[in-house]
Amino acid sequence: MNKLVSSADEAIHDITDGATILVGGFGLCGIPETLIEALVRKGVKNLTTISNNAGVDQFGLGKLLMTGQIKKHIGSYVGENKLFESLVLSGKLELELNPQGTLAERIRAAGAGIPAFFTPTGVGTVIAEGKEVRDFDGRPYVMERALKADFALVHAWKADRWGNLVFRKTARNFNPMMATAAKVTIVEVEHLVEPGQIDPDQVHVPSIYVKRILCVPNLEKRIEKRTLRKKAS
Repeated sequence: MNKLVSSADEAIHDITDGATILVGGFGLCGIPETLIEALVRKGVKNLTTISNNAGVDQFGLGKLLMTGQIKKHIGSYVGENKLFESLVLSGKLELELNPQGTLAERIRAAGAGIPAFFTPTGVGTVIAEGKEVRDFDGRPYVMERALKADFALVHAWKADRWGNLVFRKTARNFNPMMATAAKVTIVEVEHLVEPGQIDPDQVHVPSIYVKRILCVPNLEKRIEKRTLRKKAS
């Protein structure tokens, strides 16, 4: 039941070329930055990444873009990254855009064992091209398939050695649902405690979904855009 590993390289040892990987976080908040660094070191290629956004230049998933390790990205927001833009426009990177709520629900559905669902979001737009559209109560809905992966790289605030997870604030976006939607879920955590030290009512993701845990207490936690108030004259 002790799922703790000693290094990021050990944590991602079985990720191979061509893998599909869910990567948690919202902007740069709650991203598994240490595990991403390990992927860069390992040099695995032709990856399909599923994440709300693609990091920024030289940080987060931006590092994997710099090394050419990502073949396809499935996400919602693609701003803040000039390299990402140039790769997509030049045809060197395949991009599948999803409305943010649809992306979240596709991942949640995979974790719940639901193969597909219908949503009104995207009907009549390029989002619906090639997809089944049905009428429910006089309104058209487009069918979206669940989005699962080989691996999920997740950032949690607190965990015990069994893998019960607690997330904090904005880092709770995408991370919990991604933890349930992959064959192998790997978690980097800021605070590691003993089993029984987390109140069961506070657990956001139970241990059954977690395969490996890496304790990383000192993370960079870079801010995308720092805005400061002008000094009073």
